Amino acid sequence: MTDDAGRRPPDPPGTARPSTAAVRRGLSADEVERRREEYGPNVLGAARPASWWRILLRQFVSPLIFLLLVSAVVTGILQRWIDTASILLVLVGNAAIGFWQERRAAGEVAALQSLTAPRCRVRRDGEVVEIDAEGLVPDDVVLLASGDRVPADLRLHEARGLRVDESMLTGESAAVSKVAGDEAGDRDLVFGGTLVTTGRATGVVVATGAHTQLGEIDALVHGVETRTPLQVLIDRLERRIGWVVGFVGLFVLVAGLVVGLDAGDALLTAIALAVATIPEGLPVALTVAMSIGVTRMARRHAVVRSLPAVETLGSTTVIASDKTGTITENRLTVETVWAGGAVHAASEPVAAVAAALAAGAWANEARVDPASGALAGDAVDVAIAQAALDVGGVRLADLGRPPIAEVPYEPELRSSQAVRPGPDGGRVHYAKGAPGALLEASVAMLGPDGERVPLDRAAVERAEQELADRGLRVIATASRELGPDEPAIADPAALGGLTLLGLVGLVDPPRPGVADAIRRCRDAGIAVKMVTGDHPSTAAAIAERVGIPSEGPPLTGAELEAISDHEVAARLRETAVVARVTPQDKLRIVSVLEEHGEVVAVTGDGVNDAPALRMASLGVAMGRSGTDVARESSDIVLTDDDFVTIVDAVEQGRVTFAAIRKVAFFLLANSVAAPLAVALNLFTDTPLLFLPVQVLWFNLVLNGLQDVALAFEPGEGDELAAAPRRKDAGLLSRDIWIRIAVTGAWMGLCVLVAFHLALETGRSLEHARTLAMTVFAFLNFFQAGTARSELRSVFALRPWANPLLLGAAVLAVVLQGLAVSTPIGQGVLGFVPLTLPEWIGAFLVASTVLVVAEVDKWIRRRRGASVRRVG
Repeated sequence: MTDDAGRRPPDPPGTARPSTAAVRRGLSADEVERRREEYGPNVLGAARPASWWRILLRQFVSPLIFLLLVSAVVTGILQRWIDTASILLVLVGNAAIGFWQERRAAGEVAALQSLTAPRCRVRRDGEVVEIDAEGLVPDDVVLLASGDRVPADLRLHEARGLRVDESMLTGESAAVSKVAGDEAGDRDLVFGGTLVTTGRATGVVVATGAHTQLGEIDALVHGVETRTPLQVLIDRLERRIGWVVGFVGLFVLVAGLVVGLDAGDALLTAIALAVATIPEGLPVALTVAMSIGVTRMARRHAVVRSLPAVETLGSTTVIASDKTGTITENRLTVETVWAGGAVHAASEPVAAVAAALAAGAWANEARVDPASGALAGDAVDVAIAQAALDVGGVRLADLGRPPIAEVPYEPELRSSQAVRPGPDGGRVHYAKGAPGALLEASVAMLGPDGERVPLDRAAVERAEQELADRGLRVIATASRELGPDEPAIADPAALGGLTLLGLVGLVDPPRPGVADAIRRCRDAGIAVKMVTGDHPSTAAAIAERVGIPSEGPPLTGAELEAISDHEVAARLRETAVVARVTPQDKLRIVSVLEEHGEVVAVTGDGVNDAPALRMASLGVAMGRSGTDVARESSDIVLTDDDFVTIVDAVEQGRVTFAAIRKVAFFLLANSVAAPLAVALNLFTDTPLLFLPVQVLWFNLVLNGLQDVALAFEPGEGDELAAAPRRKDAGLLSRDIWIRIAVTGAWMGLCVLVAFHLALETGRSLEHARTLAMTVFAFLNFFQAGTARSELRSVFALRPWANPLLLGAAVLAVVLQGLAVSTPIGQGVLGFVPLTLPEWIGAFLVASTVLVVAEVDKWIRRRRGASVRRVG
């Protein structure tokens, strides 16, 4: 089997190990070149971004755009060049806006495809050299040290005190111990992209690039595609409008021929009706509405990578969040210390607390980074050393001094040990590690006053269990003064005679504001579920701290494998915590939730989150701590890594969707009014009501100004008070469709009556068309105001809350006046001047639409109040 480039993948890690001599020598230059040709570079298979021409073509994939293209072709054949040019102008304008916004959104996140370290140290031809990680090949010998990013999947040949942070793959916040040797099992494997926290090692490359564990997840990510609910709704709406336009246009064409119209006139009438029906401004207005959401989100520390993502977050019903680095800070801190027989806060100025923490700081490999002056090293070591510094148990200058003797943490010993000078000139043997191991090695403990008292094993075990039940990671510390002739550390395994100083409780603390954000999600009808690779008890404790409600115990990855999808859905209704999960488990959880009608937003920062980020309706990645693969797989990137920002995004998403509804209502009401007037006029013995160019003038200018301005409508303040919209709900509700029909019909009748009254009073056809179009312009002026809210009266809304809409509505009327009174407008559009009484009459007739809209809102408010009283 070969990959896409014709190269065969490396063999899976086996039991055969290279000889020590081979490891000391490394690969030769010729062998490296041969293997590079065979296996390829050590990079992930990056998904190529869409080319500019594909993005441009996407702007024309719409039934509405297709119908306009057909109309342009037909008017061109009929040599109606002004009509053709006007239609093409609409098409080009819409495509330009969509193309520009999509290209800008793609450029917001420059997500790199590889997490491999840029440089690494390898042994080749017997010499240690530093190379680009991309140049690694299988069987290369790699040297690792604390702070290194593992550049590929390695099998360890030698390891000393090696601990690796694998949270980006597993979600575990604790570093994992790694050892070399035939008895190590899988513990002698380290994976590309993970981070060495402490120790040193030599390893042999067993997999590179797309064949690593990281590469397999990356391939899984790029094999998953999904569509957002808004994309589905818009496509459905456009298809329905397209069918209606096609059917009505064909009907009018046939009816025109039946009533005796010339074939050309009948075709022109059908085109005018089609152009009147198609809401040309809808694609542009939707793009603008979502673009505004993108801009507002950027101000709130979120980068939106795809336009529909803004609305999708607003319709989310479930947030499936990673724990480590998303809900928590991915940073261990000492929260509690049990010392002197009592539980104390880590910052409490108690001598017993200082003694317990100081012992932990002395048996410790944390070091001071010379560049930043901050502590660096294993997360546990850094946390305990920092806590000791904070309470005055040790001084920063002392931490840099080498010990007399030390034993780094070893899983077999379950402890780390160090011998350091004592305060009176003697030597003290310090130890920290698993409570069980140090309890066995202790003969005494500190009393309430700091005195040495007999060991109370039961009290220590009770304290350990109490801290563990709170979700804390528990580390014990102990010490023993050495005699003058006693060896420092004769046998690390023969630990004994210790005085247990205390139990240190560490926690990966929740991010500030997370608890309040989760409460706000709950108020908005959004369920928050924690999906993590961490231990169930730790996950459950953190969930309780931040207020994630759960009626049942955590669901684990092992349980997921043993139950059906139906049972998974049932368990997810009971519990809000899923622990010990793999990337495949996360994919299954998202799939099950969405199959049961949920709109799922997945948050995360690790590579292990990437498949679920891509599969979900919405993927939200962390920008600062997040991995590149996670960011590349997401729809939204939080630049401040703050879970709280998600709640702001939910609110903004609902504001955006409400704006889209308002725009759609405004445009579709006109799409009912114009064709209704044209169609009814067809069955009267009068000429065509509007020319296609006049309809485009109305749709593009008089409509286009106000529908775009409506997209800027701010929120009404109660967006988070309602439950999320149902997944099967359409873009527009039944009530809105009724209002579209009622107000559209009223507007159409007003236009038609104005047209016929003008003809009956002896005005010319051009004069009648001008008056009818002016009535239409005023109707739009009032309709824009009523569209600002589904339920609130236009008189209860502040006019200046959306100054763009107010300005656009006034400008549309002014432009109609200029079109009527200037030679250019008269020549291109076929208008004639109107008298002042005609302008006043048009204004008064159009204002009646306010009455229709206000009555509809009043009925709906009364009905809503009645339902609330009954409920």
